[in-house]
Amino acid sequence: MILTLGTATIAPRKRYATLKGAVDRLLALIGLIVLLPLLALMCLIIKLTSRGPVFFQQERVGQNGVCFKILKLRTMIQDAESSTGPIWAQDNDPRVTRFGRFMRMSHLDEMPQLINVLLGNMSLVGPRPERPVFVEQFKRQIPDYSNRLNVKPGITGLAQVYHSYDSTLRDVRKKLAYDLLYIKKMCMMTDIIIIFLTIRCLTGRGAK
Repeated sequence: MILTLGTATIAPRKRYATLKGAVDRLLALIGLIVLLPLLALMCLIIKLTSRGPVFFQQERVGQNGVCFKILKLRTMIQDAESSTGPIWAQDNDPRVTRFGRFMRMSHLDEMPQLINVLLGNMSLVGPRPERPVFVEQFKRQIPDYSNRLNVKPGITGLAQVYHSYDSTLRDVRKKLAYDLLYIKKMCMMTDIIIIFLTIRCLTGRGAK
């Protein structure tokens, strides 16, 4: 499948994509085993501090436009969008619980997505998956937006280490540029660098 970025042509590297899938699953399995005690502790605290399920599932658009259910630890109040419909998350979101704020700042709410990686829905590194309603909106408003769907979405990505939450269409355009650049440069070294940058962000250095 070919991508177009301006006048340049971008082809996802098929050989690396195959290797990447195998490495993703292996690292996700190891990560789940190592993080299982922490995940169990997070689940217990969520259950004790707010009403509702421990896990949060939401439909997202994956590779080639195929939808899947993304898994997260619940950080918001139950039925947070029942009165508003789908809206963007934002800084200081009033729907986020007190413990949910901590999980979002530390990104611990993303841990269950290692299961998505094991299931083959996601990769460790790639463009973040978006909700169907917003994907359709952005495809109408931004040329080449659908090109980011040519690879598996990731738990982290180039756009995530260099940009914060989307709050405007301009933010979406900036993130798209990072996503298409990642697809163009996608290789093992690129993924290692992005994982290193993500760890640096999580430890508070250059966090966004």
